[in-house]
Amino acid sequence: MYLITVLGNLLIILAVSSDSHLHTPMYFFLSNLSLADICITSTTIPKMLLNIQIQSKVITYAGCITQMYFFTLFGGWDHFLLTVMAYDHFVAICHPLHYMVIMNSQLCGLRVLMPWIVIVSLFYGTSLGVYLSSAGTHSSQPSATASVMCTVVTPMLNPFIYSLKNRDIKGALRRFFRVSGKLGTIILNQKM
Repeated sequence: MYLITVLGNLLIILAVSSDSHLHTPMYFFLSNLSLADICITSTTIPKMLLNIQIQSKVITYAGCITQMYFFTLFGGWDHFLLTVMAYDHFVAICHPLHYMVIMNSQLCGLRVLMPWIVIVSLFYGTSLGVYLSSAGTHSSQPSATASVMCTVVTPMLNPFIYSLKNRDIKGALRRFFRVSGKLGTIILNQKM
């Protein structure tokens, strides 16, 4: 599941960055969401896989704090991007003639940077409340299920939900692989 998450999200980033037709606010946010999903899964899944492999549930205090910091940071980024994408869709649907004026690239950058502190502090508050709450008040099974859904399943499904079913992304990936295949053939022919 981790490899599917990373590969799917990398394909979206690759498609958006390689095709100039996709350099629009919607795809800018989609590629950033893909990067956030890669980062959020990479903060927890490798350690979880290691723990499963060595059959140990031990994590150092510094490792736990570091993992919580990055999980909260990237989780806040993820939630913020989903909010901005909802606003982007709202503007595209309700104000289609003013879309390019409202959603210019400078404004997109400001929308990503300005509320960052607010989102991160709100996310830190709720995350710390969940992680630092007493172990006696929570059953471990629902907590583990919620953690896996949040950190593994959702980031894995985001590429399929938001992008890979999208005709523009599919076209960009086809063009990229066609050009890459031709370039690879040229390089192989030159070496022979």
